[in-house]
Amino acid sequence: MADKDPHNYRAVGWSMVTVAGGLAAIGLIALFIGGDVLYSDNFQRAKTAEFEHCKRINFEGQNCAKYMDRINTPVSGVFTDGGR
Repeated sequence: MADKDPHNYRAVGWSMVTVAGGLAAIGLIALFIGGDVLYSDNFQRAKTAEFEHCKRINFEGQNCAKYMDRINTPVSGVFTDGGR
């Protein structure tokens, strides 16, 4: 008995290709990161340390200027002019 709509096979095939491509991308990312399984954790810790350093020096300096528009809000609770 033949299926009434044989075009569904094409859609399922393309869906399988899409899933395979996504899994391949995940595999390549895993190879790129390699043995550093705490890559994102280390990255976050470094950025937090950078922010805390800028906080200690009152957000002065060119490296700390990127935080000025983000922190001067009631939500952050930090108000500073950054030495301006």
